[in-house]
Amino acid sequence: MSAAKHYLNDPTHAVLSSLHSLTLTNPSLLLDTPNKIVYRNPSSLSQPHNVSVVCGGGSGHEPGFAGFVGDGLLTACIAGTIFASPGAEQVRTCLQHRLPPESKGVLVIATNYTGDVLNFGMGVEKARALGKKVEMVVVGDDVGVGRAKGGKVGRRGLSGTALVVKVCGALAKRGVGLEDCARVGRLVVNNLVSLGASLGRVHVPGHGIEEARQEEERLGPGLVEIGMGIHNEPGCEKVKTDLAGLVKTMLGQLLDQTDKNRAYVRIGKTDETVLLINNFGGVSNLELGAITAEVTSQLEKNYGLKPRRIISGTLFGSLDGHGFIVSVLRLADTGLGTGKSLLDLIDAPVNAIGWPRCVTGETWEKTYKQAPEKIEEEDETKPSNLKLDPTVLRKILEPALNKLIAAEAEVTEYDSVVGDGDCGLGLKRGAEAVLKVLPSLSSHDVMTTFAKVVPTVEQNMDGTSGALYAIFLNSLASSVRSQDSSSPTPVTTGIWAKALAKSTEGLGKYTPAQPGDRTLMDALAPFVDVLKKTGNVKRAAEAAKEGAEKTKGMKASLGRSVYVGGTGFEEVPDPGAYGLSIFLSGIAEAL
Repeated sequence: MSAAKHYLNDPTHAVLSSLHSLTLTNPSLLLDTPNKIVYRNPSSLSQPHNVSVVCGGGSGHEPGFAGFVGDGLLTACIAGTIFASPGAEQVRTCLQHRLPPESKGVLVIATNYTGDVLNFGMGVEKARALGKKVEMVVVGDDVGVGRAKGGKVGRRGLSGTALVVKVCGALAKRGVGLEDCARVGRLVVNNLVSLGASLGRVHVPGHGIEEARQEEERLGPGLVEIGMGIHNEPGCEKVKTDLAGLVKTMLGQLLDQTDKNRAYVRIGKTDETVLLINNFGGVSNLELGAITAEVTSQLEKNYGLKPRRIISGTLFGSLDGHGFIVSVLRLADTGLGTGKSLLDLIDAPVNAIGWPRCVTGETWEKTYKQAPEKIEEEDETKPSNLKLDPTVLRKILEPALNKLIAAEAEVTEYDSVVGDGDCGLGLKRGAEAVLKVLPSLSSHDVMTTFAKVVPTVEQNMDGTSGALYAIFLNSLASSVRSQDSSSPTPVTTGIWAKALAKSTEGLGKYTPAQPGDRTLMDALAPFVDVLKKTGNVKRAAEAAKEGAEKTKGMKASLGRSVYVGGTGFEEVPDPGAYGLSIFLSGIAEAL
């Protein structure tokens, strides 16, 4: 139900405040508040006679399109209310009063939705009647609806609109005339295909919470809707699949030439392309990166396409929608000669808040050497005379590690109460990785064993606990080696106890944690202390367990628990201390 929560529940206030913010973050912009027009300050225009490029539509698609107002992109943008087209009078006002009078023409770009086409069209006709030279390009790039359903309406306008704006803005900046700007804009539209997918419809500020409940029921857990529009329009199908399967289906609808219902643009292996992965607004950057990688991989593997440019980010949003759009543009010939190809125009620099800070064309075109996939490292482990039977070690570690893995859910539950919920998974990853290494241990030299186990922990355990374990184990290896002898010597409990004590003391260089701070030290310190005093592993493990139990109700002095409010700490032990005590108990039981 979190989708129904907003910082602003008054949609009008949200829209006007958002538009006003653009003038704060880009001082070269002005806002006509009554008409919701964002436009460039006339004094900021170095070439006011160039073609003016105007776009607009309903709000809620930020940064499109008000965020594209700036040098090299739009001269002005007209905004409607959330998901509703601006009125014809707003459009006329913009064309008549908010553009430089010296401009040799106006290019209006609108998405192919009935309200936008009618209102922008009416505004264009009013401006023409007043003597303005105006051309209009309507963008329809969606393939989700298909010809059968689209009928006379045609394709909906999706994120490919941003590429049309980019190309036309760059042409205008270069001083190209209105007719050519409009012609190339239509050329881009005719070579564009886009398709969206979402995990659910968005919730509009000001709408009731019941709407969000109904959406949860409409699109249940695990389902994704392919073909969903940017205004909550339903898609063409609901599927349950993983990311790879979803991308495969989407690329099939975009590029399969045998699908006569959707094969709007013929794109073959010999064609050069630009790929745009557009975030609806609610997909994390982490997931968007994974989506971009998957789409790029399948394009090359299944279609022989390696895009000349890849743009990934939020360009044409849908509030906080948990979806994305894949757009593929075929780089057709503009017919305008050197420096004005579609690739040149997409690469052209801009000065607008909403356009992503992409890498330069020079960076894309340069040839780079391939780095080796693997780093070949020589074994630099210095042999020792300290001996430990690997068979005995496996018999001790295997049950202890399995016990730790089995406790993952419990540790995670505790960490969800007092931390960020990742402690159990981190310990489990480390334990599983070490388990995989154990069968390969064959040397009786304990330092060789350390050389295999320690890097495994380093590579598979992340976060604070991972760093602490890695530091501790490296220090432990060093402390064990310091007790090497001139002749073969078994690693005794006494050697372990002395090394553990020294390593625990060494942790103080990197963390101030002490027993009583509610950390893993509350289990480690008593274990080491009792082992050093008695040489009895079982009694030491019992001390570790008691230390972990004592953290229940203990206020944290270090770690993420410090920042977590509430009284949960009174009910559960410290997850790190508890997990360590489980592992140490497993070792004691195996002996």
